[in-house]
Amino acid sequence: MTDYAARRTMMVDTQIRPSDVTKFPIIDAMLSVPREDFVPADKVQAAYVGDNVSLGGNRVVLEPRTLAKMLDALDITPDELVLDIACGLGYSSAVIAKMAAAVVAVEEDETLAEEAQTALSRAGADNVIQHTGALTAGAAAHGPYDVIVLQGAVERMPEEILAQLKEGGRIAALFAEGELGVVRVGYKIDGEMNWRFAFNAGAPVLPGFERHRAFTL
Repeated sequence: MTDYAARRTMMVDTQIRPSDVTKFPIIDAMLSVPREDFVPADKVQAAYVGDNVSLGGNRVVLEPRTLAKMLDALDITPDELVLDIACGLGYSSAVIAKMAAAVVAVEEDETLAEEAQTALSRAGADNVIQHTGALTAGAAAHGPYDVIVLQGAVERMPEEILAQLKEGGRIAALFAEGELGVVRVGYKIDGEMNWRFAFNAGAPVLPGFERHRAFTL
């Protein structure tokens, strides 16, 4: 029988701490949330490797290092409402739920959303609100949000999502720029977005977040 608790400890000790992520809420969440319950059944043995886990269709469960460093940069507090876009099978939402007051988890794939709901319920993440709808639309009905995080890369950021961020709020996104992606944290100040470099990472571009390309003959 696989000792998943031991694998979680190894993940934190070899992937998270060496990446300068030391905040207790993040470490505690990643030690306690069973990542193996939030990946496809045929990829359970890959749940704790240091890579993105494919969900198909350019969708992934972000590698532990990338998610942890995003959360470290966002510095979520227990009184905040978080929008988690492209939650997939719900791992990121379950982790964030350990740190925030509540999480709104957006997923447009109905099968993924149903499986996420089951996994989140099993994990006791009762402060997660499941929202099924277009990833690019966010979930305005539950906002505005203190924090927004996207579980995949983007080439463009829809204004509709940025509009759901509170004044003084922050958003973390992985921008696809050539071979190497760049994670930036955006701060809304006086209604304008101010983006700052956080670290480099890689992931597929989320459906709907591709750059509009001009048609040429």
